[in-house]
Amino acid sequence: MADVKKTAEAAVAEVKAPEKAAEKKAPAKKAAAPKKAAAPKKAAAKKPAEKKAAAPKKAAEKKTAAKKTAASENVYVQYRGSEITSADLIAKAKKASGIKSPKTVNVYVKPEENKVYYVVDNNAGSFDLV
Repeated sequence: MADVKKTAEAAVAEVKAPEKAAEKKAPAKKAAAPKKAAAPKKAAAKKPAEKKAAAPKKAAEKKTAAKKTAASENVYVQYRGSEITSADLIAKAKKASGIKSPKTVNVYVKPEENKVYYVVDNNAGSFDLV
């Protein structure tokens, strides 16, 4: 039991030691606080200059974004001497379904069957590819 008391006392002493160290460090933090107050004034003076420099970069980014959207993307399905685009397939699926403003259109092309299957707003159907 004497060993248990000694280890318990040692643990209490270890806990008290950091508390005393924290108390000593606390006044040092208070002294550092006035120095931090002076720093935001300098940072505030630098911010307007940074904003002016950032504005031309945004204009340059907009120009490059406009160039990227100019690319044309097309998908062509060629089968047995005929050709059809993905846009045409989607238009035919919309027309075949009878829905004027669909929310979703999924088109599945199976050239080996000469069929195009579609699902337009959960309404399924099919039509001939060629």
